Formats: sequence, structure tokens, C-alpha cells
Amino acid sequence: MQTPAADRVLVFVALALLGGGCILVLWPFLTALVWAAILVSTSWPGFLWLDRLAGGRRILAALLMTLLVTLVLLGPLVAVALALADNVAELGRAASALFKDGLPDAPGWLADLPLVGQSMHDYWQRFAHNGQRLIEELEKLAKPAQEVALVAGRVVGRGVLDIAISIFLAFFFFVHGEALARRLIVALKRLTGERATYFMRIARGTVSGVIYGILGTGLAQGVLATVGFAVAGVPGAVLLGVATFFLSVVPVGPPLVWGGAAVWLFQQGQPGWAAFVAAWGFFVVSMVDNLIKPLIISRGASLPFAIVFLGVLGGVVAFGVIGAFLGPTLLAVGYRLVMEWTAADLAPPALTAKQETAK
Repeated sequence: MQTPAADRVLVFVALALLGGGCILVLWPFLTALVWAAILVSTSWPGFLWLDRLAGGRRILAALLMTLLVTLVLLGPLVAVALALADNVAELGRAASALFKDGLPDAPGWLADLPLVGQSMHDYWQRFAHNGQRLIEELEKLAKPAQEVALVAGRVVGRGVLDIAISIFLAFFFFVHGEALARRLIVALKRLTGERATYFMRIARGTVSGVIYGILGTGLAQGVLATVGFAVAGVPGAVLLGVATFFLSVVPVGPPLVWGGAAVWLFQQGQPGWAAFVAAWGFFVVSMVDNLIKPLIISRGASLPFAIVFLGVLGGVVAFGVIGAFLGPTLLAVGYRLVMEWTAADLAPPALTAKQETAK
């Protein structure tokens, strides 16, 4: 006959196996589940408004909100993919001309760069007006470039699939969100006590601030940069806009894109358009990053740059394209919760009545 202690051990083992099995089954969808929860959390006020508009018909409101999220997330991806196809064809024609005629003469300022300027200038000049030599040099990079393209294709495909699954799961989170939130608070109260509601409010505010601050301002910078490039006639405007969007998390990222475009226009003998792109990038694109992003993020969290930067890089490595937003969000929530959890221990000790009187 088994003892009560043995029964408890068997129960713990069975629960551990059950929990491990559930995690194993859900592991391929973990990224989509977390992203769906973030989407629902940040869009919950809009969903409640839509629910009131639909007369309390929760399933209809959830369906309409899911369709709206689909248009907001997948719609731009499809539009960008179609535009990128045209941009790639345009860049292919430019590359064909480059292979035929070779590179133009190296700019004089390149040789004046310290340490590596002269060697870079001489290397450039080897391919100036010599398309055959340029093709021979690029052939050495063909295989690594193909491998990079295949990896990038898999990452992008995984990101699109994760977004699609997360939108599908978001529908059920919208329908059952309040019940799930109540159960989550009960579970957190058993772990953290009565401060569970406070921690939930901190986490939600941080998620909203980071998502709106990173995703919103990055999207605004990408769109504005694309408009500027298209007006100035820069080839691959959409492709450069996408690069601006992904580099928006780095302070010097967007200036590298629009600054490079301005330099290219100047070398093409178009100083007026070069000045326009530089001014547009500095006064319009960078204004979003310098003014709007800090205002939005500060409402949810005041975050060190290292948290956002490491979150983006680590998120992309861990979760793919969607990790550019999921990574910094998770790190930001963890950072804020740790800061709040340890705030009481770091606070100066309160003065006693006797000490207060002496003071």
C-alpha cells in the first residue's frame, strides 16, 4: 500500500509530465501565442468600443476587430511585397548596367579617409569602367549571397506565418479575454500576493508604450522615408523605406539610409534633390524618432536604450522577423517588473519619530 508521501510524489511527477507535454505541444506556436496576447492587450480599448458599437455581440465584435488587425498587419506586408517586386526589378536593371560599364570613378574624398581611405580608393578603382573584372569579383560572393538569401527567405516566411497564426489566435483572445485575464490575475496573486493587479497594470502600460513607440514610430519613419525617396527619384524607394523601418530602433539607423541616398544623388549630379532628401530626412523622418517616440514610450515606460537595442537583436535571433517587436516588449516588461519589485528594498529607510524631531 502506498503512503501519502508516495502519493504526493506521484502527483507531482504526473503534473510535471503533463505540463512538459503541454509545453512541448505548444512550443512551435509559442511566439504566435505571445504576439497574439500583445496584440489583444494593446488593442483592447478599441475592441471594447467596437463591442459597444455592435450592441454587446462579442463574437461579431471579435470578428470585426480581427479583420481590422489583419488589414493593419498583413495588408502593408502584401503591399510592400508587391512594391518590392518592382523595386527588385528596377535594381536588377541598374545592376545589369553596372555590370556592363563597371563602377564609376571613386570619389576623391574616399582617399582622404584616415587609415583605410587610400586602400578603399585603390580597391574601388580596380573595377572602375571595367564590368568584366567586377563580375569576376562578384562571382566569389555568389554562393554566400545565395545562402544569406535562403536564410533571409526562411526568416521572413516564418515571420509571416507567425503573424497569420497570431491573428487567428487573437480572435479567441478577444472573445474570452476577460475570463483569461481574471484567471491570470488569480494565478499571479498566488505567486506575488495582492500586488498582482498592480504588476498587471505595469506590464500592460509597458507593452502599450513599447509597441506604439517602436512599431508606430518605425512605421511612420518608413512611410515618410519612402515618400521622400520616391519624390526625389531614388531607385528602390520602398526597399529603402523598409530598411528605414527596421533600422528605426537604432538612433543612427535611419540617417544611414537617407544620408546614403543623399550622397548617391549628389554623385549623380543632382545636388538639389540630394539637399531635399537630406532636409527631408533630418527635419521630417528624424523628427518622428526624436520627438514622438520618446513621448509615446514614456507613457508606458522609461527604458534604457540597451533594453530596446538588445531586445530587437535578440528577438530577431530568437523569434525571427516578429522578434523585432516581441523581443524589446518582453525585455521591457521584465525590466519594469524587476524595477518595481526591487524599488521597496532600494528605498531609503523611513525616519523614526525621534529622528524626525531631531531633524
